[in-house]
Amino acid sequence: MSLASHYATSRCAISFELFPPKTQAGIEALCENVRRLCEFEPSFFTCTYGAGGSTQGTTLDVLSKVREITHLPVASHLTCVNATVQQLEQYLAKAEEQGTDYIVALRGDPPKGSTHFEAVEGGLCYANELVELIRAHYPRFGIAVAGYPEVHQEAADAKTDLQNLKRKVDAGADIVITQLFYDNTDFYRFRDQCVAAGIEVPIVPGILPVTNFKQALRIATMCKARIPKKLEEAMNRCEDVDSQFEVGVAHARNQIVDLMAQGVPGIHYYVLNKSEAAAALLAGL
Repeated sequence: MSLASHYATSRCAISFELFPPKTQAGIEALCENVRRLCEFEPSFFTCTYGAGGSTQGTTLDVLSKVREITHLPVASHLTCVNATVQQLEQYLAKAEEQGTDYIVALRGDPPKGSTHFEAVEGGLCYANELVELIRAHYPRFGIAVAGYPEVHQEAADAKTDLQNLKRKVDAGADIVITQLFYDNTDFYRFRDQCVAAGIEVPIVPGILPVTNFKQALRIATMCKARIPKKLEEAMNRCEDVDSQFEVGVAHARNQIVDLMAQGVPGIHYYVLNKSEAAAALLAGL
């Protein structure tokens, strides 16, 4: 099934993003959470890997387990960080051999300790170049790319950021999955700008509920996502993590109901290898 076809129906498609666990116990817990998440009939699962490609092999192992458990399509993240074209092609060949269906093509964040991205000799500088590479040599893969409702932290401005996204789509991306956001008006503005720019592929919002405010602040700071004042105040009134979970899930659920009412083709959930928040969000939807 092609990646874009998941979004060609009246159903709001859902997908879940995982990351490679570091321990055997983590892998076992992940598998159990994947089984629970399958109750909500996702279209596919994606899996990230560690900075600089440190867990690429584990990513493919995780995706193989997910395929075995769910019989659903799976997508591997792939970045340009610390990788030559030859290394990228080797990974793509291995991913294809192991039955990976889709690739989430990203430039990637600068390595730890660096303030800006710099391609290695023989590597790629931009995500659109990675999309072009995949399309030219591994056309069987569906390709997702990232979009930024609140503008990528390294972009000069929103116009430049949108031009960069258009290059990725023109290079052959099938869908755009957005960075997390907590105010739907940011997403709607971004979606309108994409349409005006001639981007016609599905724009899929990415959602990460705030279930631990300290953790959420750290993640939001890293990607420059704005936490609305009302949500921040509600979190600060919470007396414990359980209360934060309830407030965060309620906020994200309201986001999802509104997004679905506004006709989004699907929603991508950043689940952090857990199922509790996603289950609370999706129950009844």
